[in-house]
Amino acid sequence: MASLCGGELLNSAIADRRVTGVAALKEAGPDDVALYENPSYSPDLAVSRAGLIVTSKRHAASIPEHFPVLVARHPQTAFGQIGRSLFPTATKPASLLTAGEISSLASVHPSAFLEPGVTIEPFAIVGARAHIGTGTVLASGVVIGEGCQIGRYSYIGPHVSVQHALIGNSVVLHPGVRIGQDGFGYVPGPAGLEKVVQIGRVIIQDGVEIGANTTIDRGAVRDTVIGENTKIDNLVQIAHNVTIGRNCVIVGQVGVAGSVTIGNGVAIGGQSGVNGHVTIGDGAQIAAVSVVAGDVPAGARWGGTPARPVRDWIREMAQLKKLGKTARRDERDDG
Repeated sequence: MASLCGGELLNSAIADRRVTGVAALKEAGPDDVALYENPSYSPDLAVSRAGLIVTSKRHAASIPEHFPVLVARHPQTAFGQIGRSLFPTATKPASLLTAGEISSLASVHPSAFLEPGVTIEPFAIVGARAHIGTGTVLASGVVIGEGCQIGRYSYIGPHVSVQHALIGNSVVLHPGVRIGQDGFGYVPGPAGLEKVVQIGRVIIQDGVEIGANTTIDRGAVRDTVIGENTKIDNLVQIAHNVTIGRNCVIVGQVGVAGSVTIGNGVAIGGQSGVNGHVTIGDGAQIAAVSVVAGDVPAGARWGGTPARPVRDWIREMAQLKKLGKTARRDERDDG
């Protein structure tokens, strides 16, 4: 484990100890690896029986001597590496069928092309001229629309619908994801609202993972694009014409309005909203429950409603708190 994550065992005498699982600090037993990186978990540490604790150099001294300790520069990353080594099949959902099996209860259009090794579970539907790559799994209830292409070794979860889309290799779509439906486009007309045609596609590049019940709309007249290795949480809405770069993290219940451009390596905290036609630069971070109303510079850390630089936001919140205290004191004095 130490070699795997580039860490250091503080007691080399326990180097031959075997561990077989990972667990939360409080529930960990003698065969489990646990993570300790925050003093707020000290009560859990006091009752833990973990067989190995992964921590940082900063917190190692606070761990009782009877625990085996592995010190890593980035404990959370190291803990993730250990977990993947112990449970290699848990990194990607598995099919209920044998690899390469196509259920007799599935419906595959005669013009669809399936490379060898595609697995299709019962009640999945593959439309005309669709192309599915080897090693890909289509779970039960999946609908793949006409002309869609899905690369190799991807997993399309139960009840996912894919329309007007090109999907790369090693992509994971969790249950209930909706890809490629019409975006929300209307203009006022003589008789009321008139629909703006939605004729673009969704392009999802290699290594993307999209959480359950997330929706990604097709472009109106250009494509919606999700960049390589980006990870999107559950219950996220991505509107038409949005471009998201590589290696981004978008947390649950985020809403991104139409024609937004998000750079590479951007992180957006949960329940945040991004206004239409906004650009968020490479490496920017948006705090949870923020509203992004204007462009965000590359590398910036913004938060609040409307979002602004985090330092300004914290300073303003402190001033408001101070004003509130003053107002309450004045009310008491007047009384």
